[in-house]
Amino acid sequence: MKLAFAADHRGYPLKEYLKGAAAELGHEVVDFGTDREESCDYVDFGRAAAEAVARGEADRGVLVCATGIGMSMAANKVPGVRAALCWTVYMARLTRAHNDANVLVLSGDQTGFQFARRMLEVWLATEFEGGRHARRMDKIKHIEEDYSK
Repeated sequence: MKLAFAADHRGYPLKEYLKGAAAELGHEVVDFGTDREESCDYVDFGRAAAEAVARGEADRGVLVCATGIGMSMAANKVPGVRAALCWTVYMARLTRAHNDANVLVLSGDQTGFQFARRMLEVWLATEFEGGRHARRMDKIKHIEEDYSK
């Protein structure tokens, strides 16, 4: 699977760690920045990675900023992106199984490396269940379409 990664300065260390973990798991990694711990704007990097997912240039994305909230807000403005901020392995699993999330968002300040790796592993391994959840995702897609007119 091809994964788009992005972070701001506060998420940079965790992003770097997770890129390595993803590569170890056999995934292709594309890094949209940042490449340093100097202050920068999460929006620029999160948008680039989210757009790559929306265009189909990456299968899924992983975004990290201080809390994960800013990256989530920015990514979810990109049509076709379903970014989910996760704090637990349970949330990571359900965002895929029930919400077909195509972007995982994590807090660089609040998430330990090993725990983040576990969330990433579960998120990558979980398939969308479809069924009643597909109906709900279609409704979300219709909201997006309504506002793009």
